[in-house]
Amino acid sequence: MRVRAEEVIRRRFTVTGIVQGVGFRPFVHGLAAAHGLVGRVENTGAGVRIEVQGPAPAVGGFAQALAAHPPPLAVIDAIAAEDRPIEEDGEFRILTSSSAELATALVSPDVGTCEDCRREIADPSQRRYGYPFTNCTNCGPRYTIVTGIPYDRPNTTMAPFPMCDACAVEYHDPTDRRFHAQPVCCPDCGPQLSASLDDVVAAWRRGEIVAVKGLGGYHLTALAGDDGAVGRLRARKHREDKPFALMVPDLAWARALCEVSEAEAELLESTRRPIVVLARRAGAPVAAAMAPHTRELGLVLPYTPLHHLLLARVGEPIVCTSANASDEPIAYEDDDAVHRLAGIADSFLSHDRAIRIRVDDSVGRIVAGVPYLIRRSRGYVPAPIRVPWRAPHPILACGADLKNTIALARDDQVFVSHHIGDLDNARTHAAFVEAIGHLCTLFEVEPRAIAYDLHPGYHSTRFAMGQDHLEHVVVQHHHAHIASCMADAGHEGPVIGVAFDGLGWGDDGTIWGGELLVADRAGYDRRGWLRPVPMPGGDAATREPWRMAASYLQVLGEAGAGDLAVARRQERWEQVLQLARTGTATPLTSSAGRLFDAVAALLGVRDVVHYEGQAAIELEQLADPDAPGAYPAPVVENGGHLIEGPELVAAVVADVRAGVDRPTIAMRFHRGLAAAIVEWCRRLREETGLATVALSGGVFLNTLLLLRVLDDLEGAGFEVLRHSRVPCNDGGISLGQAAVAARPPGV
Repeated sequence: MRVRAEEVIRRRFTVTGIVQGVGFRPFVHGLAAAHGLVGRVENTGAGVRIEVQGPAPAVGGFAQALAAHPPPLAVIDAIAAEDRPIEEDGEFRILTSSSAELATALVSPDVGTCEDCRREIADPSQRRYGYPFTNCTNCGPRYTIVTGIPYDRPNTTMAPFPMCDACAVEYHDPTDRRFHAQPVCCPDCGPQLSASLDDVVAAWRRGEIVAVKGLGGYHLTALAGDDGAVGRLRARKHREDKPFALMVPDLAWARALCEVSEAEAELLESTRRPIVVLARRAGAPVAAAMAPHTRELGLVLPYTPLHHLLLARVGEPIVCTSANASDEPIAYEDDDAVHRLAGIADSFLSHDRAIRIRVDDSVGRIVAGVPYLIRRSRGYVPAPIRVPWRAPHPILACGADLKNTIALARDDQVFVSHHIGDLDNARTHAAFVEAIGHLCTLFEVEPRAIAYDLHPGYHSTRFAMGQDHLEHVVVQHHHAHIASCMADAGHEGPVIGVAFDGLGWGDDGTIWGGELLVADRAGYDRRGWLRPVPMPGGDAATREPWRMAASYLQVLGEAGAGDLAVARRQERWEQVLQLARTGTATPLTSSAGRLFDAVAALLGVRDVVHYEGQAAIELEQLADPDAPGAYPAPVVENGGHLIEGPELVAAVVADVRAGVDRPTIAMRFHRGLAAAIVEWCRRLREETGLATVALSGGVFLNTLLLLRVLDDLEGAGFEVLRHSRVPCNDGGISLGQAAVAARPPGV
């Protein structure tokens, strides 16, 4: 029915998305006032419900502005509108939140300190001057403090802190930027520190390691330029080589330490505030032990008022690494932190606001001008991944055993959890179970199906197998990688999938890791692989890359390695070769990660590793991008398209013996492998007509390889899908498992 311009109408708008805890209700209040409308707004379990009443043109203008100009932190997924009967409203009201509906509302990730709050804590005339828990509607803790839906103060860990009169005035004033900011507080009514900031800075100056309670857990901190402190931190934390992250006071400091592009600066300064991996400047003034064997540094800017205040006082970068011993989850509960960190930290800076769920820092970099996540956690979680399909029922995906995340699929949303870690550790496994319970409770999701990896030895698989009340969906590891990439890119497939990683259980009982698939969500066809080689000692070969060098040399018919870098392992060489010959504890593997290990060992880069992927990472860092040449890596037909990895190794050995410098050899290896991947895809396009390639698996964190493959595939006319919203490594596996489990019924 046509509405006359002067007619008064009433319309209800239901807004879904990230619309709670981001200043949406005060925004709506102001918008209604600007258009002369009466009505009401409230949070519900589904999002935000608005009813406005007034002249039809004013209601129409309100609706346009609602969609076009939401608050900065809001993410609107949908706005549904329906006409309602006229009511006797005299004003526009903000109602108390309702929890009567299914909790489908989305919780905002934790948000870095906004400019208004930064100015406030630096201004002596303000009552929150120097207060480390200052926040407003546009910034502050969210996911790490929320205990339930709807997102209101009683459902957060701020509940024990009653607002003082001054804060209550701000909280109830629709024109104030703290209107209904749930964590609002001040020095008179909010959380307090356990020690002074000056004491912390003095401890750093004395060379001490201080455990600082942050947003999602404790960090171990020290001055980044203090060789002694950083060395002691490495020894106490039992973290031999893996790089530490640095927190820098501001962007100027970041530019002093590293090359920072505009895109990298934007990511550093974003409200998500991830650690950003950057190219280190020569002579950067940091301790030698900060990031050994790499030409890069991981930098993060302050993202809470506490961090801003500390960094402003110390005036230089600090180490800012997760507070744990090697392989354990980050400490986030006060008593546990004191117990676990007693032998690492010299002192503690804590506070009395509880952390509901531990959340590590996110890590990313810029690749080809866009963000590329290495770890998705604080600042990103629990924002959902929107996908181009709908789950037929709620699904729990258990992820992999390394870099574990879990995921909940509901309708066209997948909630991928914060980074949990490696499940071999008992504390991490407990965190895995806790994360499942927390996400299910937070969003009131009761899974009807559970998806998990094919590998029978994974802790995540064993957990899933014990859930007898759920429908079980087993997903092959590399199929999950490619499905994850498709979901990430919003593509339904089919695609040519290139899955390169360390290892995954194959459906033929061997260890896969260098795979060429034709895949969609419903299934996959393995069409190519790296030539399988023995993996002497099984998992021992992942820790000792020289074993893979021995295996590849044996495949090539090399009896010994007396003239190569791995000769120092000669005393165990024959023993390992015997394992390979007999097949004892020696599975076959097509793993690309193990190929990188072999080359790294042969070049003397790394023959024993202290963290996953170390040999490959250091091999990439060694490579000289300006070096000429590429090694041949033939693709042969033998039941599928096989990349002859042993031929690459033979070329490496030949150049080592010819005296070619190591950076050149490393670069030629990367180019040769990239060329083989492109040839793989060309052949499969000829066979299938498919021209879309999905790249996934942890090996594609190697930007040298990734960029070469991207450029060459796009130059050959392929559409290339790569990750952007979840990592390409095992941190994205849960998304892929959820995608496969949500395939149409009967497929």
